[in-house]
Amino acid sequence: MTDPISSETHGDIRIIWSDNPPVNAISAAVRQGLVREIEAAESDDAVNAVVIACKGRTFFAGADITEFGKPPIMPWLPEVVDRIEACTKPVVAAIHGTALGGGCEIALGCHYRVALPSAKMGFPEVNLGLLPGAGGTQRAPRVGGVELALQMATTGKPISAQQAYDHGLVDRLIEGDLLQHAVAFAEEVKDIRPLPKSSERQDKVDGVDPSVFEDYKKANAKLFRGDIAPQANLDCIKAATEMPYDKGVMVERTKFMELMSGPQARARQYFFFAERKAAKIDGVDESVEPREIKRVGVIGAGTMGGGISMNFLSAGIPVTIVEMNQDALDRGTGIMLKNYQSTAKKGRMTEEQVGQAMGLLKPSLNFEDLGECDLIIEAVYENMDVKKEIFTRLDGIAKPGAILASNTSYLDVNEIASVTSRPQDVLGLHFFSPANIMKLLEVVRGDKTADDVLVTAMALAKKIRKVAVVAGVCYGFIGNRMLIPRQLQAEKLLLEGATPEQVDRVHVAFGMPMGPFQMADLAGVDIGWHRDPSRIDSIRDALCAIDRWGQKKGAGFYDYDENRRPSPSEKVQAIIDDFAAKKGVEKRDISDQEIVERTLYTMVNEGAKILEEGKAQRASDVDVVWVYGYGWPVYRGGPMHWADAEGLDKIVEGLKRQESRLGEDWSYSQLLLDKAEAGEKFTR
Repeated sequence: MTDPISSETHGDIRIIWSDNPPVNAISAAVRQGLVREIEAAESDDAVNAVVIACKGRTFFAGADITEFGKPPIMPWLPEVVDRIEACTKPVVAAIHGTALGGGCEIALGCHYRVALPSAKMGFPEVNLGLLPGAGGTQRAPRVGGVELALQMATTGKPISAQQAYDHGLVDRLIEGDLLQHAVAFAEEVKDIRPLPKSSERQDKVDGVDPSVFEDYKKANAKLFRGDIAPQANLDCIKAATEMPYDKGVMVERTKFMELMSGPQARARQYFFFAERKAAKIDGVDESVEPREIKRVGVIGAGTMGGGISMNFLSAGIPVTIVEMNQDALDRGTGIMLKNYQSTAKKGRMTEEQVGQAMGLLKPSLNFEDLGECDLIIEAVYENMDVKKEIFTRLDGIAKPGAILASNTSYLDVNEIASVTSRPQDVLGLHFFSPANIMKLLEVVRGDKTADDVLVTAMALAKKIRKVAVVAGVCYGFIGNRMLIPRQLQAEKLLLEGATPEQVDRVHVAFGMPMGPFQMADLAGVDIGWHRDPSRIDSIRDALCAIDRWGQKKGAGFYDYDENRRPSPSEKVQAIIDDFAAKKGVEKRDISDQEIVERTLYTMVNEGAKILEEGKAQRASDVDVVWVYGYGWPVYRGGPMHWADAEGLDKIVEGLKRQESRLGEDWSYSQLLLDKAEAGEKFTR
């Protein structure tokens, strides 16, 4: 194996190079080489300063994920960073691309840091349920201040080189040739003593008011709810303000080991790999090439159609969007422009980029204009007859080889494909609302969908920055199919004595962003309603019949004030009580555990059925759908991983405890029963 670390000398400046593509991951060979070259430079009298630089597209972008779960190889990263800082000659980090995780810690171990303006620095460890374990939580606040360190470590979001420079984390921003200027900077500082060691800085951590930490937690309450890694990061940064570096590092290492051996880190690291596995398509040869997509057509300029279009426009792909009348077309394109302008106001894109994106949009009332598109996505409401009518028309208009996709959330893609003469070109592309923001895309493979169509969809998903998961054809696919038993049981629980607030509270305490009834009110209680006010078969029907359609109407399962703040509704409780009386359901006290068993355990059972039927490729794909599509807490890994962690025997035991209340249509997944009995897991 080629040594990733090498060195060369420019005058009296030694340059230590890392060349470990693609991202200069800090592997054992990199760690060993850095120590070796630092010690060689230190012992060479002809060398007066050192520059650490990386070849390729980035500075060190973090740990080597191939070493996860394997026995450690010395030296550990903390030893490497300490050895760099202990060098008796100035060490300058030359940063381009990203300095993330251990890469940021190596930079902080250097005495100076110079960076290109395009560079970013960050501590993404919290996303793996961890914290920077090589002194990062102690050096960062000492160099960049407590506020910046908290932001970096608890959110995991990288900061720009400009932010780093403004806070003192970077000593100089460099325009032009990074290496040339880094060497020149090293020449400037080579004789300065004492060396500025990050671990010895106290000016930014002395006298910090402890209330800063509580205030930060209050301002970022969602970040800390149920997730222990942000709290551990905060505790370590607080330790930097209360004790010397050597003691703070001991706190950091203790907390790092606690997190590393805990269930949340395991769940997050499992999910890290689950997301990458989702891109792989079972049964499709890797040699299959995607079709070329130069223009996308979207049918419908409503909320979904507009959001879907924005994904492609933002990626530089022209879109033809078709509506039935001018008012709907103007309204839809106006909302798209407004959304882009809102993003620009937040500084996330420029006005020029807004103009470029909207410039790629071709609004039309002419269905025939879709004939120029390579991919056409139907985004009208959920009605099979309407969708079949559209696909029949598309079949006569779309050019040969064009991919025809439905954004259906529930309906049978095979039935939709059957009205065309080209079922091999048809698939489902289920975007989640709001489509321009939500990362998940369910790619629904029909029975006759061609391999290259599927490969194209997965490649395109990556281009528009979606996390795509392949699903088979069944009612609701993966995500919505698992939602059905949860919503069904949640409504039954209301009849038996639970309140909407109790059910929602249990889900939020579990880590979900909202509970079933909060979600129904936000999405619209009327979604999928049969629209007949005289036909009342459920609590939902009763609410819809009196215009309680959710937040958009100011009333749903909850009452809402003018700021959309919810409060319990006496009217809803009366409807629930009336239904319970008519059905002869006796009210009783419902425990929080019963809510978990009937709404979450039933989801696991449905997920197992999906796997059993081959409608998901792997259990981890189910987890990716639920984390990215429905806000399942990533620190629990997704429903299937969570079930494994709980123990499948415990899930089965809970379901059996509730069996008499689950209803006549309830049935067990045989796969769940078999795995529970054998002591096996869904995920490995």
